[in-house]
Amino acid sequence: MMLIALVAAHALADYPLQGDFLSKAKSRMAPIPGVPWQQALGAHVVIHGAAVAFITGIWWLFVAEAVIHWMTDDAKCRGKISFNHDQAIHLLCKLAWWEIAMVLP
Repeated sequence: MMLIALVAAHALADYPLQGDFLSKAKSRMAPIPGVPWQQALGAHVVIHGAAVAFITGIWWLFVAEAVIHWMTDDAKCRGKISFNHDQAIHLLCKLAWWEIAMVLP
């Protein structure tokens, strides 16, 4: 059930909870005027990190998820990776977090 919750939380955080504003504002390549892209991307990755930490109960996975999500989304926004690569990395992370949560006491 935890893996399902992680994947569902990802879908919620990457689509309806991100919305059009964060989706556009988080890009350093075409930021919304007056909105620091770092602040928008930061808000987005905090949502993801919090979801992972709440679901797994492991506080440091908040940091791991936020850092990897930041790097992945920034790479996608800069055109370094595709949308499909972005989503594959995110889902592989959820699988890794689930495996870590299953091993730790």
